[in-house]
Amino acid sequence: MKNEILPYKKEFFLNLINNNFSDQTVKNYKRDLNIFELFLTEKNRSFDSIDKLLLIEYKGFLKSGEHHVAIDNYNNQDLSEKRIDSSEEDFENIQLVNRKKKSSSKASRTRPNSKSGLSARSINRMLSSVRTYITFLVDIDQKVPLPSSAIKMIKAPKRESQVADFKELVKLIEFPETHEKNKKIKFRNRAILELLFSTGMRISELVGLDREQISLSKDKDIADVESKIYIIGKGKKERFVYLTNRCIEYLSRYLEIRKDDLPALFIPYRGLRRSVTAQDKVRVSQNYVQSIMKKYRQLLGISIPTTPHSLRHGFATYLAEQGANPAAIQRLLGHESLQTTTRYVHASDKFASETHKKFHPLK
Repeated sequence: MKNEILPYKKEFFLNLINNNFSDQTVKNYKRDLNIFELFLTEKNRSFDSIDKLLLIEYKGFLKSGEHHVAIDNYNNQDLSEKRIDSSEEDFENIQLVNRKKKSSSKASRTRPNSKSGLSARSINRMLSSVRTYITFLVDIDQKVPLPSSAIKMIKAPKRESQVADFKELVKLIEFPETHEKNKKIKFRNRAILELLFSTGMRISELVGLDREQISLSKDKDIADVESKIYIIGKGKKERFVYLTNRCIEYLSRYLEIRKDDLPALFIPYRGLRRSVTAQDKVRVSQNYVQSIMKKYRQLLGISIPTTPHSLRHGFATYLAEQGANPAAIQRLLGHESLQTTTRYVHASDKFASETHKKFHPLK
């Protein structure tokens, strides 16, 4: 792409940065708009020629998996040619998408309607990126080929969130006590799982925690000690998360055996991450937490997939079942919109059954 297809694209990214969007959010926008540019290149269309029919084609382009072919064609160009008008980071994003594609089977890469196509949710996210970009152009008084409102989202199937039974979640959280033989790993993993379920925080927020953010009361005689952690979450939103007394107990136990000066709250005890020169980088990874939860779940025979995000769902669900105010749950989860919270706070089948029996007028 020797010429910039999307005008003021760099200014759009700069605007996101200046408005305090997170680095990850900016990267996501770069990836989405790069793929949209690839589509326009494949169709030999300019930005000014975009219309509703072209947007329908774009949806099919993403749904069928054709975007993988476009990315392949793009990556096969001479590297120096590709870097004329785009930043190096843009190409890292394209290569990332391409690597994900290569991990799938050859059949899924070549069949038009294969699993290599994006889900409805992913397609809507990419459409939303284009919509936001066009809104930006309008805000800076630039001509656009069509209003952002003309970009319609596709119908996404409603997915029923699954959360393991409360007793199963408790078994999983407590599993390191009997499964892990190494004392350091046992104490650390138990503290990780307790903290996730106590606070409902995101896994990215957990692995990013430093010890200096933790201030635990040592007065164990106080039953309702309020210990909280100040975090900067998704979208740089600031909030407090709160620790249960049970979480305080296991987090304190873990911290008492730490004899190092590393700043991270949770650190690895083996592997390459221990050899990192920058001390701040020595911390457990999101992949590690996800992998231990998967292993524990399988060993316990829990049929419902249970991930760090599932603990966040469970945190919200079981608070709701105890009668917690949805607005309070929204604040605890760090959601900007209550509508987002309602997707997390779903009633379990057991709770729905009990509600039906208790409140039905002809019970």
